[in-house]
Amino acid sequence: MSRIALVTRLSPEAEAHWAGHLARALPGERIDSFRDLSPAERAEVDIAVVANPDPADLAELPNLVWVHSLWAGVERLVAELGHLARPIVRLVDPELARTMAEAALAWTYYLFRDMPAYAAQQRARVWKGLPYKRPGRTKVGVLGLGELGAAAALRLRDAGFDVHGWSRSPKEIAGVTCHAGEETLERMLGQVEILVCLLPLTGATRGLLDARRLACLPEGAQIINFARGPILDSAALIEALDSGRIGHAVLDVFEVEPLPEASPFWGHPKVTVLPHISAATDPETASAIVGAHVSDYRATGRIPPSVDLTRGY
Repeated sequence: MSRIALVTRLSPEAEAHWAGHLARALPGERIDSFRDLSPAERAEVDIAVVANPDPADLAELPNLVWVHSLWAGVERLVAELGHLARPIVRLVDPELARTMAEAALAWTYYLFRDMPAYAAQQRARVWKGLPYKRPGRTKVGVLGLGELGAAAALRLRDAGFDVHGWSRSPKEIAGVTCHAGEETLERMLGQVEILVCLLPLTGATRGLLDARRLACLPEGAQIINFARGPILDSAALIEALDSGRIGHAVLDVFEVEPLPEASPFWGHPKVTVLPHISAATDPETASAIVGAHVSDYRATGRIPPSVDLTRGY
């Protein structure tokens, strides 16, 4: 009988929490933590459900057929597991997309309604109202129009913002002005006042928002990065914030996490630091999706759509 291994670098408590949800979603399967499996039991494993797994652990599953990630972002898995030549299935969860769209709208409102300026005025004991501009007169750009980016763009559109989206390949989203291809990126950046980054981290997107691209944004534009830290050049961002070219940055992701105490982002007056909380994975809905994929595989032998290792997502 086949077996599923749960392979993580989570704490024992967090792993046990996930194991309970997965067991409820797959009542007919044997699901065990990798650390509890004997060598003979590891040979029975054909599916691994993973969260930041140690590649050495997966290498000890000789009959592994495919890997299902519990996270939407898979750049670490691609980098660490590509040599295993096993299909990697990323989590595509509508609840995750809903949560991310909610966060994108919430923090766009935070910038749109001048919350950073009012916070600064409070610290300075200044009582002063700032001018209001309707959402339809504010251009918001969304970088990345995959599942998460498209959901965010639609939520922003429904809130009345003038939404522009950018992706590497052409996309069509009703009510959103879509741009595609490297040659359109800087032109799109030049139009938006608030930029929301939801790109996957790949070789092509690492360092994408460098000094040259940041300089394309209008004076005083604001940035929300809910994607991955290395997409945004930290030194270039600090320089742009200090010069006033960038008005404010909401950062939920960083090159090193947790953010080191010495990081200049902590105390910068034009930066809002968040501890990677924009869209947490929901164990209940994620486990149900994993369960549906495993059940379909058992019935048909079809592996769910997997990550393109050359693209990185």
